[in-house]
Amino acid sequence: MAYDEVLERRNELLRRQVGEMLAKENQYGLKDQESHFLRRMIKELHQTEFELSGKSL
Repeated sequence: MAYDEVLERRNELLRRQVGEMLAKENQYGLKDQESHFLRRMIKELHQTEFELSGKSL
C-alpha cells in the first residue's frame, strides 16, 4: 500500500470517527477524556489533510 493510499484511508477513518464523536457530543455531551480524544482526532485529521494537499501539488 502506497503512502498516499495510507493517508487517504487514515483521513477517511478519522472523518468517520470525528463525525460519530460530534454526533455523540451534540446528543449527550462528552466526558473530559472523550473531549480530549476528540480534539486530538481533529488535530490528526487536519494534519492528514495538510499532508494530502501537499502530495497533490
